[in-house]
Amino acid sequence: MHLGGYLGAFRNWVRLQDSYDTVYCVVDLHAMTNPYEVDEFTATRLETAKVVLALGVDPARSLLYMQSQVPQHAELAWILGTITPTGVLNRMTQYKDKVARGMPANVGLYTYPVLMAADILLFRAELVPVGDDQKQHLEMTRDLAERFNNRFGDVFPVPHPLIPETTGRVMSLTDPTSKMSKSDTDPKGT
Repeated sequence: MHLGGYLGAFRNWVRLQDSYDTVYCVVDLHAMTNPYEVDEFTATRLETAKVVLALGVDPARSLLYMQSQVPQHAELAWILGTITPTGVLNRMTQYKDKVARGMPANVGLYTYPVLMAADILLFRAELVPVGDDQKQHLEMTRDLAERFNNRFGDVFPVPHPLIPETTGRVMSLTDPTSKMSKSDTDPKGT
């Protein structure tokens, strides 16, 4: 957990429980886009769930689960992938930024936005709390929902972003031109 994650996401998630039916998942499938060791990965995902609970996400008021334990995430991502033009993925700025910063360019990272769309659409979310940096992915999710509905009938609501007015994007402490990120190579940046 870093300051940007707390200010930009977790603090708002706790508040949202009071007004909405909230669903949160530990995005361990997304985390696999980073290099990892199996033992460390397992411990990290459990630790992440503990941190989310410790910060105030209440399982009596919100659904919290491990993404990998719900195979429909991957299944829907595959289906959505079949209607996602590669040109759309080629324009995703986060992929380009991460590869430019040295992350391995792999298909998982490239299709990350499609899995994110599946995460959102699977639960038929109407409002999605996202940081300013995720707006592009949510726009793609909206387009995919519309594309899917036009082809197969009205299945998914078209989700809208819920972006906090403050802390929509928390910048790195060492490089104020880039956002604070857990994948920052300099731990002083978080």
